[in-house]
Amino acid sequence: MDQIQLHENLRRTMIRIAHASKSGHTHIGSCLSCIDIVAQTVLFEMRRNDKFILSKGHASLALYVVLHEKKRITDEMLASYFRDGGHFGIHPPASLPDDIPLPTGSLGHGLSFGCGVAKGFLYGRKRPTPRVFVLLSDGECNEGAVWEAAMFASRHQLNNLVALIDRNGWQAFGRTKEVLGDAAAPDKWRAFGFNTYRVNGHRISDLRAVFKKIRATRNGKPHAVICDTLRGKGIKTLHDQLHSNYTTVDTAMLLQATGSH
Repeated sequence: MDQIQLHENLRRTMIRIAHASKSGHTHIGSCLSCIDIVAQTVLFEMRRNDKFILSKGHASLALYVVLHEKKRITDEMLASYFRDGGHFGIHPPASLPDDIPLPTGSLGHGLSFGCGVAKGFLYGRKRPTPRVFVLLSDGECNEGAVWEAAMFASRHQLNNLVALIDRNGWQAFGRTKEVLGDAAAPDKWRAFGFNTYRVNGHRISDLRAVFKKIRATRNGKPHAVICDTLRGKGIKTLHDQLHSNYTTVDTAMLLQATGSH
């Protein structure tokens, strides 16, 4: 199976699970905007000792289906999503520390935690030095703690830190540009001392290419990858819609996305 088909299968699996949950709290729009970033990073870019932190914890379903593909969680565990007594809820738990090093939900904390882990790795003896990938939302970049962490990363030359920003243009109750402006703008990350790249977050070739550049860069700076994405991608009626984050995936949406129940 090629990577493009794998990404599509993961997207469809996620939609089926959201439909089965019968919940309007799966944040499916945000999950669909970042699934390609999560899959390409965790399945194809990370080395053995690297860490991935889902700072935008409300998109946890994207991480669960990728960890399932990686054989890190079982069929039974995945099927228990958002069920009484299940293993996984809307936000990532603390029960799988190797794969989910930080339980997240309150936005703005993932990059700070990632800085600490990345700096610890630079002090360690493992070679090659493990990397830390942190996936943030663009709305999350309104949080002051994100920029405190960015200053820390730049000051301490955390070149093993990669901030991935899911720039779908929305936050909780409006477009990011209409709330506090575009906090995920490349120029802003560049001004904070990051090697900054902008890619199509759904185009696998773009993601491969930017990771190749990051691996080849040795200038002591941390990295920021601004990923332009489409909220709700995969369910046309949810494309670029505010309500995509607060809706139940009904049968019509399931059929639209997968062609089957």
